[in-house]
Amino acid sequence: QVQVVESGGGLVQPGGSLRLSCAASGSISVLRNINWYRQDLEKKRERELVATITRSGTTNYEESVKGRFTGSRDDAKNTGYLQMNNLKPTDTAVYYCEIIASSPNTRGSNNYWGQGTQVTVSS
Repeated sequence: QVQVVESGGGLVQPGGSLRLSCAASGSISVLRNINWYRQDLEKKRERELVATITRSGTTNYEESVKGRFTGSRDDAKNTGYLQMNNLKPTDTAVYYCEIIASSPNTRGSNNYWGQGTQVTVSS
């Protein structure tokens, strides 16, 4: 059993900052990629990938968040982070964390999702 718990969302003014955390626990032998998605449920938009943090620590970002969002990880804690700076109203969404991990005595990897955390950017 693997559980993913997200935290750090909230209400912030445009230009403000938030730091999201994604803590994974359970039967994890290797924590591979950490992905951050977001979805604006009120506007019924599709879930989009905004950041990826690979096992090696390299990162990739969706074009609209480049230079503003920074992904990182602490493998000792099985935790990923997303630092969000200079937030814009268009960043408003539910943010989801996807953990891609291997379990003991298992070949290959599985993906696990957090419950999502609301980020609202408004004046």
